[in-house]
Amino acid sequence: MKKYKIIVILVVLLLSLIVILQNSQPVGTKFLFWTFTLPRAFLLFLTFMFGFVAGLFVLIGFEGKVKKKREIKAGEEKNGKPA
Repeated sequence: MKKYKIIVILVVLLLSLIVILQNSQPVGTKFLFWTFTLPRAFLLFLTFMFGFVAGLFVLIGFEGKVKKKREIKAGEEKNGKPA
């Protein structure tokens, strides 16, 4: 199992390196009122990280709602009220 994890990590790193090397050309990007030039690989990385962080916020919000519903249901069952 440990070898499997190492192999997967190495494959992901190799693929990441290939993407970075193939997408090193600068790209002009406009965001609201600003215009800036970034390497395409860095722009891809920023987009990935933005999606990852947004997904974490959604997950945290969803888990909070589920936890609250569980607490309410457990409290109702404890007090003998129907769920």
